[in-house]
Amino acid sequence: MASKTVAMFKSPHSGNLGESHAGGRSATALRLSGFGAIVIKGKSSLPVYLVIKDGKVYFRDASALWGMRNLFTVSRIIRENETDSGFRTIMCIGRGGERLVSYACVTTETYRHFGRLGLGAVWGSKNLKALVISGQSTLQVKDKKLYRDLYNQIYKEATTTPAMRKYHHLGTSENVLNLNKIKALPTKNLKSTTFEYAHKISGERLAQDFLGKRYACSHCPIGCIHIAALREPYEDEPYFYKTFMVSYDYEPIYSLASMLGIQEAEEYLKLMDYVEILGLDAISSGVILAWATEAQEKGSLSRKETEGIELHWGDRKAYQKVLDFIVEQPNEFYCALAKGVDYVSSMYGGEEFALAFGHNEMPGYHTGPAAHIGFAIGARHSHLDNAGYSIDQKVLVKGKLTPSELVEKLLEEEAIRQILSSLVICFLLEKFIK
Repeated sequence: MASKTVAMFKSPHSGNLGESHAGGRSATALRLSGFGAIVIKGKSSLPVYLVIKDGKVYFRDASALWGMRNLFTVSRIIRENETDSGFRTIMCIGRGGERLVSYACVTTETYRHFGRLGLGAVWGSKNLKALVISGQSTLQVKDKKLYRDLYNQIYKEATTTPAMRKYHHLGTSENVLNLNKIKALPTKNLKSTTFEYAHKISGERLAQDFLGKRYACSHCPIGCIHIAALREPYEDEPYFYKTFMVSYDYEPIYSLASMLGIQEAEEYLKLMDYVEILGLDAISSGVILAWATEAQEKGSLSRKETEGIELHWGDRKAYQKVLDFIVEQPNEFYCALAKGVDYVSSMYGGEEFALAFGHNEMPGYHTGPAAHIGFAIGARHSHLDNAGYSIDQKVLVKGKLTPSELVEKLLEEEAIRQILSSLVICFLLEKFIK
């Protein structure tokens, strides 16, 4: 459970330090290529992608890849052209990053992301389309017996806990029904905290009807990455289908389903796939679309600003059109929308229902004061600065805490998060060490 890679950058979204963690195999590939860290400075005069392998760095012309509609097509082309052996990772940005959308992400290994705070826009500003890292070196262990004994102990403790079952079987999408039950599932831009169709977008429903694969990050025994197989018939060939593999977990289900009033799992998966193609952060995208829907509903946003699009809760096709315009930025409104909900609401009104903490769109946990304080003052400048929401959930079950007790619990939570973050260990491990 120590396979995370950390990106540190000045966030174009918040203007502050940005810290983003991605799973997958990036960290292992980086270490086996001979490096412990990479620093990228300056700007290329033309689009490039970088190849780092076995201690050397190469610059490749990416002009033909720049502007391609589908991020996954770019990744496949690079994979076919860079055929080096060894442990490899491919990170790339989509059109959202190229167009400097401040919440554009960097996608790695297809299903993992440096998701929040706009690393994709940072890469776009440097004309950096992708980063390929591969290596085949090995690391020598001084005391192999001690290492193996310790490894086996950690493995056993991790794989025999109740938390292991949760994250492997359903993943964080198990939270959909649990949060809905305690009235903490953000719905329709927080106009409600319960969603009557929660069972249709739940982890249980997705696992039963759509689960195609489970993946694990490098050398991790949990396998918490859940991939849905979405089949769609060709228009002119009713018995022929194209299949899309779409990664899902709780946060994008919240932001692109309940937050937008999307009632069906199929509709959520189609919207999620579209966000992935554009290379945008799913959480920020959903919160921004929800704000725009409520703003138009209240009459403070007209069809003139939206280029004729009428937004209604649950209208997936309309949301996809808005996402296209966010990337293309055909007018001043969409240029503002590409800078986040704080910025667009300061220009067009609706600040009272623009849901953000420190300029970053809210996460999917609306559980009470501990969550909100944690989002607002956590020290990591990242997604879920601490897990104050878990304190709120315990309070709902076991009873109230005094303000002083709440602060003490938050300080304990902050300490644990700082340790895990500094060691670059998966935050799911918090469940095991507690």
